[in-house]
Amino acid sequence: MGSDFDPADFVDNDFQSRKAAAAAVSAHPDTAVRAPSREEVDARVLEAQQRLAELRRAQEELERERAQLEEARRRCIEFQTGRQEMLQNLTRGIGLLEEAEFAARRDAEQMARTLADFRDALAKLEAINEEAWTKDTFNVELTRALTTIENARMEWNSARLKFDVLSGAKPKAAESATPQTPGAAPAPIADLGFLQLCKLGLAMTWPLTLAAIGLIVTLVILLYR
Repeated sequence: MGSDFDPADFVDNDFQSRKAAAAAVSAHPDTAVRAPSREEVDARVLEAQQRLAELRRAQEELERERAQLEEARRRCIEFQTGRQEMLQNLTRGIGLLEEAEFAARRDAEQMARTLADFRDALAKLEAINEEAWTKDTFNVELTRALTTIENARMEWNSARLKFDVLSGAKPKAAESATPQTPGAAPAPIADLGFLQLCKLGLAMTWPLTLAAIGLIVTLVILLYR
């Protein structure tokens, strides 16, 4: 029996081609890896520079975002601390001002009452007319007049204890506005001696005392006239 076997049918043509190419490369190594040309190097350098520029732009953008975030965080902290600070300050200030307003209103009301009492006492003193007294009503009128003077003196002394301005002291607002001169501050009343206190009391009450003495002298003259 005849056979149609052909040895060429079992030969891998692709393998033979690759083998031949490998043999050719081995025989000529200079043609395997070709050195890049100047144009290729320039192109690669330009590409690298472009990539670096893009990276720099990206870095700058990230830096701007970081700065914005840090600024936002700082402002948030400032908002929180400032709000807490002002809440505390305003709450405390409202309490202090309400207390001061209440004290000032109370002092103003007390001063208004004292002012009305002063005017009433002054009107009573000015209403005394010793020339209209007669011999029969002398003692009664004199007693009444002395009582009026004593009541006015008590009102005056009581008001002096309440309001320092009646004792010659400056108001607190004026003291804060006027600069203090070293060595010129008045001595406290508690440090004054008995004689100095007597002089101070006489200086404060001498108008009433003088009026009382004049009234008594006038009454004596009228009595023995």
